[in-house]
Amino acid sequence: MTSTRRPPHDRPGRVCRGGILCALISWAALCTTAQAQTAPPAPITLTPLSTTGRPALTDNWAPLDAAVQAQINARQLPGAVLVMGDADRIWLRRNWGWRSRQPVPEAMSPDTIFDLASLTKVVATTTAVLQLVEAERIQLDAPAARYWPAFTSKGKDRITIRQLLAHTSGLRPDISLQPDWQGPAEALRRVLAEQPIAAPGTRTLYSDINFMVLGEIVQRVSHTPLPLYVRQHILLPLHMHDSGFLPPHRWASRMAPTEPLANGQWLKGQVQDPIARRMAGVAGHAGLFGSADDLARFAQAMVQPGRLLKAETLQELARLQSPASDSEWRGLGWQLQAPLVANRDQLAPLGLIGHTGYTGTGLWIDLVQKRFVVLLSNRLHPDGKGDARPLRRELLALLSSLNPPLSADALGKAPARPTSVATSSPSSSVVATGIDVLQAQQFAPLIGRRVGLITHLAAVDRQGWRTLDRLRWAPGVQLVKVFSPEHGLYGDAEGKIASGIEPLSGLPLISLYGEQRRPTAESLRDIDTLVFDLQDAGARFYTYISTLAEAMRAAAEQGVRILVLDRPNPIRADRMGGPVLDADKGSFTGYPGLPVQHGMTVGELARWFQQDLQKEGLTVQLDVVPMQGYRRSLWFNQTGLDWVPPSPNLRTPLTAMLYPGMAWVEGANVSVGRGTEHPFEWLGAPWIDATRLAEALNAWVQNGALAGVQFSATQFTPTAPPYQGQLCNGIQVRVLDRNRLDAPLLGAALVRELYRLWPQQFKLERTLGMIGSARTLQGLREGQDLKALAASWQDDLTRFRQRRASVLLYPEE
Repeated sequence: MTSTRRPPHDRPGRVCRGGILCALISWAALCTTAQAQTAPPAPITLTPLSTTGRPALTDNWAPLDAAVQAQINARQLPGAVLVMGDADRIWLRRNWGWRSRQPVPEAMSPDTIFDLASLTKVVATTTAVLQLVEAERIQLDAPAARYWPAFTSKGKDRITIRQLLAHTSGLRPDISLQPDWQGPAEALRRVLAEQPIAAPGTRTLYSDINFMVLGEIVQRVSHTPLPLYVRQHILLPLHMHDSGFLPPHRWASRMAPTEPLANGQWLKGQVQDPIARRMAGVAGHAGLFGSADDLARFAQAMVQPGRLLKAETLQELARLQSPASDSEWRGLGWQLQAPLVANRDQLAPLGLIGHTGYTGTGLWIDLVQKRFVVLLSNRLHPDGKGDARPLRRELLALLSSLNPPLSADALGKAPARPTSVATSSPSSSVVATGIDVLQAQQFAPLIGRRVGLITHLAAVDRQGWRTLDRLRWAPGVQLVKVFSPEHGLYGDAEGKIASGIEPLSGLPLISLYGEQRRPTAESLRDIDTLVFDLQDAGARFYTYISTLAEAMRAAAEQGVRILVLDRPNPIRADRMGGPVLDADKGSFTGYPGLPVQHGMTVGELARWFQQDLQKEGLTVQLDVVPMQGYRRSLWFNQTGLDWVPPSPNLRTPLTAMLYPGMAWVEGANVSVGRGTEHPFEWLGAPWIDATRLAEALNAWVQNGALAGVQFSATQFTPTAPPYQGQLCNGIQVRVLDRNRLDAPLLGAALVRELYRLWPQQFKLERTLGMIGSARTLQGLREGQDLKALAASWQDDLTRFRQRRASVLLYPEE
């Protein structure tokens, strides 16, 4: 390999030695020969993934593809690029979705160049500082003021280079943008005016100011502008030709935009960070642009000591530099985490260095396994509302699940970590779902059991791990097979689903939405416990609860125990509404005795179904693992959990709110937006007068029968039946106040007005399957007032509430 070109003043450096990583990185791996240092850089070529001691894995990356596509569908990001590999090879390169949605759609490509945001801190500034440390031009424990004398002002004289790198300087996160200012000189003047808000070295406080200071120090010590230093000593030696500050115009066609400016122009090739932008695009904390392949080159150099930084420097970089009592451990520049292995959250957060960027970027380098993951997205595009954190958690969990557990001894003796920040303990700010609680119980209810699991993509814990992978690696638990519901294991399929093999585990995958709707006696023969973990939608006609009922019947018939891992009702578990299903209309899309909006969790529904089975003389061995920290009045986005779309068209929590109403008409001859960007938010047909329908529905809002919603005329062309490829006129439903929304009554209003306005075109009878009540349908046919219609449901709802009280796991508020 070509040795990285050092500054002209480079000479043997003195870096603090010792630390935990000495125990886990062998000197043989850390040292390189002179011959190796003169070879060209490893090319970025794709190699099939394999792991030590294991055969090459399948090329079927459906779980990973589905996880990314689900977050794209949830509008958390327009697209993404992933590169994964080790010191010598690229194992996996993937791109999904869109680089740009507006003003012109552009597909994501693997060579897309992203605003790397805070990855600037670690790729550029941290590396530059440590190179200068190696050259003995900077000392880690020297005051920063030694290299920038004016920095002594306002009590900053004792802040060291190490503390700036470790975010323990005590400086606040950012300088103020008010009053408005421009230029690097003014930025640095404001930095000098800052005063620490905590004593240096006492606490971790993530701060852009730290790296603004370090960027200035690099320039002062090297006598070179920061962009030029980074280009000469980091980017060019590693052949990172698609990276740098102030990207040239020739990159424009590959740039990923972030967000719009006030003048309507898109930030594309201009740094998104407002401080760095005011500093003419160059700062120590932000401003670097780059591609996924370039970051892969950087990561490969970081796991080959001597190419970019020396072995002892890498050891010091990855050593704990922040107080061990802090919830986040940090090294020099980098966040510290456990290696990418199946039991990483049981290990001390050491052995992996990682960092993320505000724009949706991330880089993780596993120094134990010599592996890395690059995940780049522009989550701010197009509306600034995306969130890359759920996808980061899910992908790191999926990739970690490929590697066997690592012994805690491999990380050496780690500092004690307080129980309050242990990753396995339930957090007071986040609801702990059934799988989280089960894990905290060390899977005690399943020890020694042969387990079958009914699950899907949305069944993840609060750290992004699939329940499937948690059970697969749980000590003492034997996961034998997996069952999937409607829409398949990945929540992305329509129609009948075939059985097969789960690609990452190799376990049999049995569809419960194909030739059969319940587990067969044969499929249950070799298991003694059936675990159920699916995310429900809170509506009677969402089929996952019917899958639960059928599975419980099968388990009762075969003497198999069933364990339900509870999850939130995404539309609150204290709301009930709509007609109770007629006794003669039970089906797979309508469980008898339930109203449209049932106000129960899946664990509570299991107890309801158990009662029904007992009436038939069937005994089911049911256990429910309840949630912790859950309240009935919580909407999903108040639980602190990541939203993973449980089915192709239930893309967002907003969609889930509207689903118990909008779905009333999807059996009829109207489109509810399937095959568009807004399923269950749009409704239309070629024969509808959009303005007329919107006005009729808004009239119900104005007279107080409907609340919390607003209707506007729209047009759309769905890519799914009905009316695939045809222009539909219709409405868009906006939720103005979700706490006043009565979704089932919204559904009644839709059916009533569609039939009243277009009695010849609208197929009213085809709505009966979803409405589930002949009396309600007759009232709609006759044009009954909405308030009177709602009143007609109340007697049945009262009886429902009385029985429902007997199965509740969480108190009414």
